[in-house]
Amino acid sequence: MGCNKYDVIIVGAGPSGIFCAYELIRQKPDMKILMIEKGRSIEKRQCPKRKTNKCMGCQPCAITTGFAGAGAFSDGKLSLSPDVGGNLPEILGYEETVKLLKESDNVYLKFGADTKVYGVDKEAEIREIRRKAIMANLKLVECPIRHLGTEEGYKIYHRLQDFLLEQGIVMKFNTMVTDIEITDNQAKAVVTEDGERYEGTEFVAAVGREGADWFSHICRDHGIETNVGTVDIGVRVEVRDEVMDFLNKNLYEAKLVYHTPTFDDKVRTFCTNPSGEVATEYYENGLAVVNGHAYKSQEYKTNNTNFALLVSKNFTKPFKTPIEYGKQIAQLSNMLCDGKIMVQTFGDFRRGRRTTEERLCRNNLIPTLKDAVPGDLSLVFPHRIMVDIAEMIDALDKVTPGIASDETLLYGVEVKFYSNKVVVDREFQTSIKGLRAVGDGASVTRGLQQASANGISVARSILGTTFGTCSF
Repeated sequence: MGCNKYDVIIVGAGPSGIFCAYELIRQKPDMKILMIEKGRSIEKRQCPKRKTNKCMGCQPCAITTGFAGAGAFSDGKLSLSPDVGGNLPEILGYEETVKLLKESDNVYLKFGADTKVYGVDKEAEIREIRRKAIMANLKLVECPIRHLGTEEGYKIYHRLQDFLLEQGIVMKFNTMVTDIEITDNQAKAVVTEDGERYEGTEFVAAVGREGADWFSHICRDHGIETNVGTVDIGVRVEVRDEVMDFLNKNLYEAKLVYHTPTFDDKVRTFCTNPSGEVATEYYENGLAVVNGHAYKSQEYKTNNTNFALLVSKNFTKPFKTPIEYGKQIAQLSNMLCDGKIMVQTFGDFRRGRRTTEERLCRNNLIPTLKDAVPGDLSLVFPHRIMVDIAEMIDALDKVTPGIASDETLLYGVEVKFYSNKVVVDREFQTSIKGLRAVGDGASVTRGLQQASANGISVARSILGTTFGTCSF
């Protein structure tokens, strides 16, 4: 059976887990590290839908699981400001977060990221965008962006995987962890679905959004302290590039926050993809949610820009299952669309009527998600979220006119599954000794760059403990 004892066991091979392993092995080359990932190695992550235009129901999904997590097939935007992408400044302090973001960014550059950064050399243009945002009661969150691109991001993570393997890190793919063994409030081992048991000194839960629900059950079963997190739920908006041209050229991704006049709910823009395409992500049990991609190569560029509008909802007692809430809304959309994504024009959305194939076909705007089903989002979303979305789009129209056009497309549902908010200290220790929680799956971060920085930070916390190498 070989050695089943390790210094550090990392559950999940997304950005936070990757950068944790990278920093550990960089500083201590003889450390014995195991990474366990329920998906495939990156070279085996192939989605049949790209050829068949039909989801084949792969388990696990190649888009959301595997080495690099959902980040491998995302647009690959690195947000270089501590003000965007997570809660690291609250845990580590602002200056420490700035330092870690710079360090993680340097790793991406080392492995081939584009050196161009958007949003740092257009002072006059950004000032004009900020002026328009203020007039519309929107807050512009200024954030330099490094764009990897979907296809280039895949190559960068492939190089990182090869590097970690060359350094002797053990990776077990297609392996689902079913439990974490805890004795006397101390993490001792993980158990996999094939009956294997792996002992460790330190454990890192780095499961990402796809694994947030799994980790929430682990926390519940073992009494790991958590708080009820925020639910981010909404739509993906698609418009012609011309509508977003000024924002795209000067910021690449305009991060705008709004508090709606009717309900005072927070709505934000997220994950803008200039000349990109709308895509479907499949989670456990075939749950389909919408997302977006953008490529670096001109060969794959479209004429449309897409971005998410997310309504942030915080709940109070006795409610304590925000992930299930988001899933229920997404499942309702799936049920109405036979497991596919719903699309509706903004004109129909405002008029409270279902979009039909006939009206969609006469639209000037051609959907990039070809198998999206025309429908009525009012049959899916609560009234409050419908009002929030409409009010946000009207506000955005004052910054970049044309977004509130009748032919603007709204795809639903977009949900971010990072609402299992695990209570951690400055070293990301949970209430269980030896178990640390990082990344999006623990609701510590909400994006690639802070997740990567989080991995480096937790590695350094672990390195504060003395380890020996495995000699069993």
